Amino acid sequence: MMLLDPVVIGNTTLRNRIAMPAMHLNYTPECTVTDQLVAFYEARARGGVGLIVAGGCRIDENSGNRGLIGLESDAYIPGLKRLTDAVHAHGASIAAQLYHAGRYAHSALLGRQAIAPSAVASRFTGEEPREMTADDIASTIENYALATRRALAAGFDGVEILSNTGYLINQFLSAVTNRRTDGYGGDLAGRMRFGLEVAEAVKSAAGREGMVIIRLGGNDFMPGGCTLNETLAFAAELQKKEVDAFSVTGGWHETRVPQLPMEVPRGCYAYLAREVKKTVNVPVIACNRINDPDLAERIIREKSADMAGMARGLIADPELPNKLVRGEKADIAACIGCNQGCFDHIFRLEPVGCMVNPRAGFEHVSPASSKTASPKRVVVVGGGPAGLSAAAEAAARGHRVELYEKSDTLGGQLNLAGALEERREFITLKNTLISKARRSGAVLHTGVEADRALLERLKPDAIILASGGSPATPRIPGIDGANVVQAWDVLAGRADVGENVVIIGGGAVGIETGVFIAKMGTLDPHALHFLFLHQAENEETLRRLCTQGTKKVKIIEMLPRLGKDIGMSTRWVEIQMLKLYGVQAVTGATVTAITENGVVVQTDGTEETIACDTVVTAVGTSPVNGLEQEAKSVCKEVYVTGDARSPRKAYEAIHEGFEAAAAIS
Repeated sequence: MMLLDPVVIGNTTLRNRIAMPAMHLNYTPECTVTDQLVAFYEARARGGVGLIVAGGCRIDENSGNRGLIGLESDAYIPGLKRLTDAVHAHGASIAAQLYHAGRYAHSALLGRQAIAPSAVASRFTGEEPREMTADDIASTIENYALATRRALAAGFDGVEILSNTGYLINQFLSAVTNRRTDGYGGDLAGRMRFGLEVAEAVKSAAGREGMVIIRLGGNDFMPGGCTLNETLAFAAELQKKEVDAFSVTGGWHETRVPQLPMEVPRGCYAYLAREVKKTVNVPVIACNRINDPDLAERIIREKSADMAGMARGLIADPELPNKLVRGEKADIAACIGCNQGCFDHIFRLEPVGCMVNPRAGFEHVSPASSKTASPKRVVVVGGGPAGLSAAAEAAARGHRVELYEKSDTLGGQLNLAGALEERREFITLKNTLISKARRSGAVLHTGVEADRALLERLKPDAIILASGGSPATPRIPGIDGANVVQAWDVLAGRADVGENVVIIGGGAVGIETGVFIAKMGTLDPHALHFLFLHQAENEETLRRLCTQGTKKVKIIEMLPRLGKDIGMSTRWVEIQMLKLYGVQAVTGATVTAITENGVVVQTDGTEETIACDTVVTAVGTSPVNGLEQEAKSVCKEVYVTGDARSPRKAYEAIHEGFEAAAAIS
């Protein structure tokens, strides 16, 4: 594979073309390097990655909050040296990302008002920054250079200048946030000036030995922001400053064009890297939703880029490069873009974890599974995410594991979560969990319901109950009517709906069911591509055919807003999809009755009837754990995990299954 071929950036030879771009991890609460940070990156270096970009790294006290990696003082160098030594010991190269948030810095975390090119309030923070003075600009550029020298002194092979996603340099570049009238504003040449001066200062500080990478936003995807053409002009000027490589990503945090969740097609933004590569003659790294080595290989072979950035892919599976070398591609655990363990944790100021890889972020306290000296017979009841996770880890530790699933299909609610085409990555996760459990040696039985007799016959030493949940049924008059169906049955294809549909419940399941139904009768992507390519219909007609199907859907939610159970990084995407497909929503409303002709809804003391053909209930999950007491009478060591314990997200279920297996004594 070309993906495994060496590549040269500046004067540094990387062992392969797989890069791990920087992600804020929340592992350094005091800015100093921790055991957690070292162990995390060391695991990826040991796993065979070619280049790690660590960061973001603060260049001064204005650049970001205390949770970032510190690079603004020489005091941080010894700790950083420990990190670079650990990475180099396994043959990987490492760069430090020079970070300045500008108007994206929160004053409460920064301890002062943020600074920016102009005093333009940020929708990301809800705050207005202070406009930078000429002295601020000069000192900030100098701080970039000083941070570069510290990075090299700490053993980094180079640095990456953060110039994307709406951070400081990007703010200077964009007319949305740069309203200056001096030499750092105005036309594109003026708006580029700050970024070019930073690049020049950093390159001078790095000298010939330190590589300098620019993290470039190919398109802001912001009204009035930088377009691809302006980005290409900036890239051409940056190359004149002898930048060694470009890492190309997409839009701002404030953009309404999704960048990272699973709704984004795999490799969707590789075209941005391809266009930059046409403009420059140094290596280009393609990024965003590249979680598949075959996709990464194709991007490189087609000369859209020279390297593939797989940050979340390497969180999900640190051994991804080594598995490719060993010919174990089928064993790679792919990132699914759920964002539950990474970006949702970042926004809550929590350490980054991973749904796919429960060990991520815990490498310092939970190294790779080792075989137990006292293997036990373990029975896992339930083949959903919690059960499969438990079976895989228990078998990996050397226990004799049998899993029993009463249905004919493994995966539990992951099958429902992946029913919507845009969320099919949940099926990827299901297949990963099944494969991992079988590879570890667990025996998986389907179509067998575990009961007391089975447990008594098997005589297990430990039982993990992961029997999942069932859809909750609300107590509403008329709930037993022929026009009422469960959301789970709709998503599973077991129930049909009429033309006018009301969904009771506006949580994650209700929203996804709403989109699932609203898409019925719309153009599929292949038909759209064909019709667009052949100019069969105009753009307005194609958009209508893509978003208006044969169903009309309305969601009724009793809480003030929809999607309370959806993470911050994904919720807005789900709400936006409802709007795109014309799904209406009524919040702060209670369904008091269901009739043959619709639902009776009470809002602020006012009652109305909403006509519909079908009522779909999506009001949550009830635990299924009726076997718990019988299991405890058969076996002393019993663990209850996942929805069987109480309703929870897949992230929590998978981690609980893993932890239950690890706890077997």
